[in-house]
Amino acid sequence: MRVHIGTSGFSYAPWRGSFYPEKLPAAKMLAYYAERLDAVEINNTFYRMPTAEALGKWAAETPAGFQFVLKSPRRITHEKKLADVADSLIRLHEVATTSLGERLGPVLFQLPPFLKKDLPRLTDFLAQVPKGLRAALEFRHESWFSSDVYEALRAGGAALCLAEAEELATPVEATADWGYLRLRRQDYGDAELATWADKLRAQPWQTAFVFFKHEDEGKGPKLAARFRELLG
Repeated sequence: MRVHIGTSGFSYAPWRGSFYPEKLPAAKMLAYYAERLDAVEINNTFYRMPTAEALGKWAAETPAGFQFVLKSPRRITHEKKLADVADSLIRLHEVATTSLGERLGPVLFQLPPFLKKDLPRLTDFLAQVPKGLRAALEFRHESWFSSDVYEALRAGGAALCLAEAEELATPVEATADWGYLRLRRQDYGDAELATWADKLRAQPWQTAFVFFKHEDEGKGPKLAARFRELLG
């Protein structure tokens, strides 16, 4: 299994001194980050559709093998709630693949916590996902955690995002040949990280993406690095 590990975002001034050198310019943060971690989850694409110029610039600053995971624009997940989004999905896929190429990882579709299980809506959405786009679905209402939802994801070739936060944790269920973990608790000790490493090894995935929540003090990169060590 190939495991890509990183954090949610990379451009954080408070990380200077704990992860980044004190005087590192913001323009050099991504290159520094990419020397130490091999994937990043981009959050600002949630607020606006990414541009080819921005993605191409990021790609040029990272080595071969580095992976960018994009969070879906909120227009798709929160405003239209997955319905009638084919045009937006095609545009997102075209811009991302053209600009990032082999550096493009999955796209995370994080649903709003108020959106309850709607199997027909999910099935229709999965049918609209362009071929070649790896979709990970993060459900934030527990009504989605059911066998028929998992089967719909399998049929659509999409991954269930295994998200762990203080208030909600996704059941461990493999629905694709690749996996996606968002470890969002405030802190993890070695015992908790080792437990997740064991869970990861037990999955039938060929590739996995693991992201830690960023913290002002730069705890996310430290947890990502430690998790890599525990995985061996």
